[in-house]
Amino acid sequence: MGLGSYPDISIAKAREFAQAARTSMAIGIDPIDARKDFRKDQNKPKLNRTFEVAARTYYDQHKDGWKNGKHVNQWINTLEQYAFPTIGSHAVDLLELEDFRRILEPIWLTNSETASRVKQRCHRIMQWCVQRKYCSHNPVSGVELSLPKMKKKRLRSVNFPSMPYEAIGEFTQRVLRDGTYGSCRDAIEFLILSAVRSGELRQLRWSQVNLEAKIWSIPAEHMKSGMSHKVPLTTRMLEILSLRLNGRSPSDLEDDLVFPAPRGGTYSDTTFSKFLKDHRAISDTAGKFATPHGFRSSFRTWGAENSHPEHVLEVCLAHTEKNDLITRYRRTDFLDQRMTIM
Repeated sequence: MGLGSYPDISIAKAREFAQAARTSMAIGIDPIDARKDFRKDQNKPKLNRTFEVAARTYYDQHKDGWKNGKHVNQWINTLEQYAFPTIGSHAVDLLELEDFRRILEPIWLTNSETASRVKQRCHRIMQWCVQRKYCSHNPVSGVELSLPKMKKKRLRSVNFPSMPYEAIGEFTQRVLRDGTYGSCRDAIEFLILSAVRSGELRQLRWSQVNLEAKIWSIPAEHMKSGMSHKVPLTTRMLEILSLRLNGRSPSDLEDDLVFPAPRGGTYSDTTFSKFLKDHRAISDTAGKFATPHGFRSSFRTWGAENSHPEHVLEVCLAHTEKNDLITRYRRTDFLDQRMTIM
């Protein structure tokens, strides 16, 4: 084992190093391996050692994959408020369970939802640090056991108020086709006929429409599932599109919105809801008016009561198949069957 070069290392210092090496060997530690490990440790990037820098690095690497803009902002804001002031400057390899308990305990019972999110985000950051070898273990894993038992809220599934499908025809004739121009009426009718989500409809552009093939291709980035989806264009949907074109060609409009807001740009996510409320659109929920998303439920109920295949109805709604085996072996999107149903 080399101990260094003379005169940088004196004879006395060499004897000292040699004795330290022998002592290590006496207790079962290979001094050469120990020195290699030390050098590796010294060469690790120092920037990722503190919790705050590690958290911000993790955030920058992952935020583009998160769809919800509100979630993107909240993710880092909660850490800035609750974690960084206490442990932001601490090296991640020195953090212990007690450090995270001190962060969570003040809000664990009084602000349970936020506390759970802070814990989850700290857990992901520390797990990322373990994978990057910035620390050897994730102390957040067992922190919940050191905290008071959190009261569990009773979970109740809340359905969007939906218009009974038997009432949609009358509502369409009386309200949506009353001859008023320049409103969102034709957009809402198109929403009902296509059974898509409001956000997908509001972002519809002419470049997504193929009138000859009678297909609307929704790009993956507009879909909740993150997967592209094809919607069959029925006769009435094509009529609405033709009225919107007013003699023009889709190729001339390309990236223009099919249903732009009266003042330009996309409709807000509350415009359709307000329209339905203003026109007192009935729903299946007492004291509530129908919602845009509820029309998907109307479609699903109509399909079930008319004995259409459940698996095809699910594809019409672009629901994600939870059975991985079915997903792996299914090679069709049932487009012809969906055209007939819709």
